[in-house]
Amino acid sequence: MIEIERKFLVTSELFKKEAFVQNRIAQGYLSSVPERMVRVRIKGDRGFLTIKGASNETGISRFEWEKEIPLLEAEDLLKLCEEGVIDKTRFEVKMGRHVFEIDEFYGENEGLIMAEIELNSETEAFEKPSWLGKEVTNDNRYYNSYLSKNPFKKWQ
Repeated sequence: MIEIERKFLVTSELFKKEAFVQNRIAQGYLSSVPERMVRVRIKGDRGFLTIKGASNETGISRFEWEKEIPLLEAEDLLKLCEEGVIDKTRFEVKMGRHVFEIDEFYGENEGLIMAEIELNSETEAFEKPSWLGKEVTNDNRYYNSYLSKNPFKKWQ
């Protein structure tokens, strides 16, 4: 139940041609406390409840527990979430043995495109596509829970 993930900014929309799947996502936070973040997500026509712990010192690993829940329950739980529901489309791109999940944000976070890759270890090597930009794994501003309260458009 440990998530090992690295995050990167995306420098172009070339990834869209390479995507094998895409889903619209709405997600909110019942708790955005970093030590016990509780997220409700609707991805396409499926609902999920996720609990994450604080990241380790590298920012790459943290506890994650996720369960699929009925869509209607996810819709009801979203109504209870803290202010700042995230709206984005997730594109999935296969690159070698890995899958990059690229999120294109809308609303108050429009203009932000970020890629994530899940790994089996913090030091695992992976192929980097041409559209992959600066790594932001250890920058808390790029966590969705932060973006829900401090939208990207307000950073400038």
